[in-house]
Amino acid sequence: MAGLGGEASIELDASIEACWALAQDVESGPEWQDGLEAMNVRERDAQGRPLLAESVSDAKVRTIRSLVRFTYDAPHGVAWRQERGDLKAMQGEWALAELPSGGTRVTYRLTVDPGRMLGMLLRGPAEDRLRQILVAGRPAEFERRLRRG
Repeated sequence: MAGLGGEASIELDASIEACWALAQDVESGPEWQDGLEAMNVRERDAQGRPLLAESVSDAKVRTIRSLVRFTYDAPHGVAWRQERGDLKAMQGEWALAELPSGGTRVTYRLTVDPGRMLGMLLRGPAEDRLRQILVAGRPAEFERRLRRG
């Protein structure tokens, strides 16, 4: 398997500022993102946001640990890239775009190269289920969390 990931979007009747507040709160991710078990911050920027954190995810076939570095582009998005961990490579982002209606298009992108050994475990139904958890379901989770506040 060369890679796993994809992109999924949703248009929300919410301001870009409200969406930005949630997107940049990466520490709350384990509370509302399926499969994300922990986000252990190791380094923060001058504004107190996580710059470097260990993420712990349930990949259904095993627990995945990744040391990820975050970058912030207020209010347009948050990106991350694995510096080291159980995966060969991983990068992703929440991208926010203001709509003419005043709402916001929220797009989640993720690219994962699980490497040879883990890739052997992630075939067929396991790969499809993981893609559903890690990509397709994220925008709806974002919306539910935003609505709950």
